[in-house]
Amino acid sequence: MTASLHSWLGWAVVVVCGLAGLVALGYHFGRRRPDVVFRSMVSVCVVSAILQVGLGLVLFAQDMEPGSIHMFYGFVILLTLTFVYIYRVQFERRPALCWGLVLLFMMGLGLRGISSFGASF
Repeated sequence: MTASLHSWLGWAVVVVCGLAGLVALGYHFGRRRPDVVFRSMVSVCVVSAILQVGLGLVLFAQDMEPGSIHMFYGFVILLTLTFVYIYRVQFERRPALCWGLVLLFMMGLGLRGISSFGASF
């Protein structure tokens, strides 16, 4: 049950981050100010990515071995969110551009993580 939820949520995070990243870039290039919809969209992406990584850690604790490359991409997603938190003040200048690029990067990491399931170094 948990493994299938992790698999389903992985695809959901990829799709949500990809769409939200494109919408965020649309905000930037359309010169729209970030609004409640923008902030909600970013929040859903961040929370779902953190839940996905947490669920992966639960599976790993239950002795499910996904492969070290798969786990590497999960850790890189957490590192990305950590750096976003550290540089949150700089994000205030161009939030839509910064979040758009970060969300598309996270989408790419998610795709790489999905494609590397079961692989090891």
